Amino acid sequence: MPIKPDAPWNVDRRTALAMVAGAGLMPALLRAAPPQDVWPLWSTPPGGGGPAGPVAIDGRGAVSNIAVPTITVVRPHRPTGAAILIAGGGGYKRIEEGKEAIPAASWLAAYGITAFILCYRLPGEGWADGPLAPLQDAQRALRLIRSRSGSLGIDPERVGVLGFSAGGHLLGLAATRSNFPSYAPMDVIDRQSARPNVAALIYPVVTLKPPYDHTSTRRVLIGAHPGAAVSADWSVETHVRAACPPIFLVQAEDDPISDPHNALILRDACERARIPVELHRLPSGRHGVGMGVAGTPSAQWPQWLESWLAAHRFSAANADHGGKR
Repeated sequence: MPIKPDAPWNVDRRTALAMVAGAGLMPALLRAAPPQDVWPLWSTPPGGGGPAGPVAIDGRGAVSNIAVPTITVVRPHRPTGAAILIAGGGGYKRIEEGKEAIPAASWLAAYGITAFILCYRLPGEGWADGPLAPLQDAQRALRLIRSRSGSLGIDPERVGVLGFSAGGHLLGLAATRSNFPSYAPMDVIDRQSARPNVAALIYPVVTLKPPYDHTSTRRVLIGAHPGAAVSADWSVETHVRAACPPIFLVQAEDDPISDPHNALILRDACERARIPVELHRLPSGRHGVGMGVAGTPSAQWPQWLESWLAAHRFSAANADHGGKR
């Protein structure tokens, strides 16, 4: 069973901003996170397999060699009752925690939202379930959060997701395929819903179909020459239905990795299904900007996300803003 946390990793707004500004220090912060706030998702991950040895963390805080998938809890000083699961990108070859997930968690905690950083299994690291492994972890993480919502003061109807790049693909699938049985139920945790109430996807990989299938996400998940049916099945837009949650999208017009059409494809699918969707198209920014780069258009998107989250009851007047808006 997952371990039980007993001490919070509290983050206020000033600390959050400092952490975002000091992204070069993220590897140290990753190692310094209190271990009691790290929850294993499984007693044994489904399917078996996986890498040996400890987690690898490179100089910018990107994580790989993940034998034990986890979520790390980042709690605000004054929680609003909302929670968001975060997945960094990295083309399913690594997870960009230092550049994306940790700054995002700090930012959310500063706004009173309990953040959960998902350290998901990477399909190329020997897992028997291959491309299903990260989706299994995302679904399990959402169920685990809800199973402990009472002890954390979280409203189970205000649990969202925030994904970057390949992490946006993963959590896009979690949002659109919440009823898909990616693994057989293991315990009472799996009685909980895996449907997020909102989904924010930042420069996400959405489609794995030609002509936008040049990404590492496609190569790692489904190989160099997948058939049309496989490509469609692993494309987020294929699974958009009326029961999907509201979706927030950000993408730059000059993104060389996730073609800008990715966001347009998902927006159009949402509109056809009458799913509330908000798309912000940046004139520039390329890819992998995390929470934005000061002095560029990408610096604006967190403000747009804050407003969107507030409209969906994911913030409150007592959040940690230092008295200012």
